[in-house]
Amino acid sequence: MARYIGPKSKIARRFGEAIYGADTVLEKRNFPPGQHGLARKRKKVSEYGTQLNEKQKAKMTYGLLEKQFARTYEQAARMGGITGENLLKLLECRLDNVVYRLGIAPTRAAARQLVSHRHICVNGEVVNVPSYALKAGDVVSVREKSKSLEVITLAVAGSSKSRYAWLEWDGATLTGKFLQKPEREEIPENIKEQLIVELYSK
Repeated sequence: MARYIGPKSKIARRFGEAIYGADTVLEKRNFPPGQHGLARKRKKVSEYGTQLNEKQKAKMTYGLLEKQFARTYEQAARMGGITGENLLKLLECRLDNVVYRLGIAPTRAAARQLVSHRHICVNGEVVNVPSYALKAGDVVSVREKSKSLEVITLAVAGSSKSRYAWLEWDGATLTGKFLQKPEREEIPENIKEQLIVELYSK
């Protein structure tokens, strides 16, 4: 299963945002990576460069590679309504993202690993596909024999995430319910989806 395994602080520095969570390196060196990182800040970025940068940021934030992100965009374009909002909604419906949003894992990468290693159930059945698209009413839970895993207990205990309106969480049973697709204003990610639409429309 393909995934990005390169340096994450470097990616966060490129975008100037902690897209992978709290990052001490980004706090100390809040400028683009590379020999000319500070000088590059003064360069004017073209319209195409701005659009590409936004697409790359969305792709890295949700942990997708190029082909998978392009397929998700095509699916969003076929749906009725605003394509950019549809894209973010589809990304939020991914199983690994919902596991992260519920606070079962500290990061999306950790959530992806929990799903891949068969620690997560959907409607009582083990699902090991991180890109599995959840539907309204689906119940996401931690597999019974995985509830004592340190990574899960620490994430749940230390989760300071505000709960989301489209999710329901029961901390006693480590079970969450996917109520509905979120509205755009309910998605906290700092992504300008219209720029992504403009890029793919060229």
